[in-house]
Amino acid sequence: MRAVFGLVLIVGVGLAGFAVYMIKNQFSTYEAKVARLEAANGGMIDTVEIFVASKPMKYGDVLSKENVRMVKWPSRLQPEGVFYTAEQLFPVPGENRVMLRAIETNEAITAVKVTNPGEIAGITALLERGMRAFAIKVDVSSGVSGFLRPGHKVDVYWTGEVISQNGNSRGEITKLIETGVQIVAIDQSANVDSPNATIARTVTVSVKPHQVAGLAQAQTTGRLSLSLQGSEDDTVAEDIEIDQNTLLASHRPRLLPPPRPSKKRSARSVLAVVPTWWKSRFPARTERITARLINKIAQGGHDAPLPAFRRQNALCCGLST
Repeated sequence: MRAVFGLVLIVGVGLAGFAVYMIKNQFSTYEAKVARLEAANGGMIDTVEIFVASKPMKYGDVLSKENVRMVKWPSRLQPEGVFYTAEQLFPVPGENRVMLRAIETNEAITAVKVTNPGEIAGITALLERGMRAFAIKVDVSSGVSGFLRPGHKVDVYWTGEVISQNGNSRGEITKLIETGVQIVAIDQSANVDSPNATIARTVTVSVKPHQVAGLAQAQTTGRLSLSLQGSEDDTVAEDIEIDQNTLLASHRPRLLPPPRPSKKRSARSVLAVVPTWWKSRFPARTERITARLINKIAQGGHDAPLPAFRRQNALCCGLST
């Protein structure tokens, strides 16, 4: 019994030693791979120093040196528009930048999130070169029920009466006049990160000068409605114009042709084609023939009274004789 126990103990110790040896071999292989990678990469990952936020900030907060700090960032993963030096982020002493978007701690400071030095957080900081701000009056229906936000893109539709060249009215039409217009402000707020849904009275969009003239004319002569685009929608809207006739054409019921009058005549119309002299000379025969034709016509057997009367007359004459 002791011999069996000793044998089991020896086998167990041997297996444990073999397992330790295999694990050590695996770690040695892993360390060798890591060493080769570090040697190929110079022993470290390439990094650059950029500015990040040292505390959470929201729209409209002033960006100062106390709100930022330098950190090492992987050079291959750095965002576009970051700031590498204090001279880039604060080029003019006393003229600070203002946050245009909410930002969290350790989030990189980029050019699209802050204003230029000395600018306020308004729509002027959101307008690109050559663009103008234009305000469109909206309500709960034309303003997409309060779901619009700064940064969204919309299509603009005009509804109004059109006068032809001869002075006659063509009635009201609805026409797509602008597509993919970017919103820069809702009422008096340009906060992109505003979580509240509000029923706007005005929507300010960023457009070119010639678009401003067109929108002003459209707003004066008719009503403007906005249609919200999807965030990933890259389709190009076609030229759309709808009037009342076009709108109702697809909903107008198809008129069926009037039913054709039946070719069958009333059985009593047989007497109308019987000569008068025949009726007065052969009243009994006329009555018998008419009675037969009434039954046949009712059963769909005849639809021409005069030929049928003549056939029945010949038949009656043959039977009577």
